[in-house]
Amino acid sequence: MLLLLTLAACGTSRTVGPGGVTVAEPVSCVPYARARSGIQLSGDAWQWWDAAAGRYARDRTPRPGSVLVINRTARMRDGHVAVVSRVVSSREVRVDHANWASGASKGRIATDQRVVDVSPSNDWSLVRVWYPRINDLGTTAFPARGFIHPRMEFASR
Repeated sequence: MLLLLTLAACGTSRTVGPGGVTVAEPVSCVPYARARSGIQLSGDAWQWWDAAAGRYARDRTPRPGSVLVINRTARMRDGHVAVVSRVVSSREVRVDHANWASGASKGRIATDQRVVDVSPSNDWSLVRVWYPRINDLGTTAFPARGFIHPRMEFASR
C-alpha cells in the first residue's frame, strides 16, 4: 500500500513512514482513499458519491473500510474523502485520511482521527472533523453524502 501512496503522491519531498519505508508527501485525499480502501473511483472527492452508483454499495451507515464522502463547499471546492478505520458509536467514527490539515501539515496523512455526526437526524449528513492544528474538532460542520463500501454489494438506499 505504501508503494501505491508513493506513486499517487503529488509532491517530491520525502518522509519516513511506518516500517521505515520512504513515502512521498504531500498526498491528496483521493489517491490515499483509493489505495487504502481499494475503491477504484476517480475524480474529485465530491464526485465519488455519484461515481459509485451502480458500482459500490452506498448508504449512511459507517463501517470499517468504508469511505466517507464530504461534499464540496465554498471553502473546500474539491470536497474530501476519508476511510473509516473504526466505528466508535452511532455518532462517532475514526478515519484515516490525507490532506486535511493546513499550513506545514497540509498534504500529510493522518490516522485514527475523530469524525462526529452532528446532523439533527443522526444520519451522517453533517459532520465535524478533527482538526490537528487546534487539537480538537473543527468549528465547521461539513455536508456529507454518506459512506461508500468497498465490497461490490448494493445497498437499497
